[in-house]
Formats: sequence, C-alpha cells, structure tokens
Amino acid sequence: MVLVHIVLFKFKPGVSPAHKEAFAAELKRLRHLPSVLNKRLVVGGPSVTDPIARSRGNHLALVSYHASKAALAEVTSTYLWPFSEEVTRFDFEMDAEDERWMGGFLSCADATLDTGEQE
Repeated sequence: MVLVHIVLFKFKPGVSPAHKEAFAAELKRLRHLPSVLNKRLVVGGPSVTDPIARSRGNHLALVSYHASKAALAEVTSTYLWPFSEEVTRFDFEMDAEDERWMGGFLSCADATLDTGEQE
C-alpha cells in the first residue's frame, strides 16, 4: 500500500517573499527523510490555476508518497509550519491498480531528473 500525502499552505498576511522561499526550500529537504518513499516529494507554487480564485488563496502545495501510515506519521507529527495561516491536508491510500500503474515512478529509487539542484 502507498499513502499519498497532499498539503496546501496559505501564509499569514505579512509573511515576506524571502520567508516563503525559505519555507519552500525547507519543505523540499523533507524528501530526504527515510519515511518518504524513494524521495518522492514535490513542492510547488504559486498556483497557475485559472481563475486563481479556485486556489482559495493557497501559496504552496506539497505532494509526497509513503509506504505506510506509520511512515507518514513520522513526518506529520514532527514538523511544524509556523508561517502558515491555514494548512489543508488530504491523505489517501492509493488503490492497487493505480499503484501498479505508477510502479516505475514509485520504485525507481535511482532515477533522477537533472534539475541543476544540488542534493
């Protein structure tokens, strides 16, 4: 079973762009936690949704994959988000068919994209 973890972040008014960028960088570092399945964690923002109102004011999104509820709990019980005004979280178990369909993506630990980012 694979657990998919989705989080939407809305920052408090007055949080500077520099703090938002630092926050996003810190979120990206979470991919190196042992509880994240094969470092499958992405952070993105701002939203490109049109119309933007459908994003409901969220500034960043995080999507990660975990092998179990216990692995997910390791991340979510340890890390706090002090600059966030609102956090929307949605976790679900991927069904077996979707897991087979995404098998290569989820299991290929040594597959990397050349993003120019140093790990």
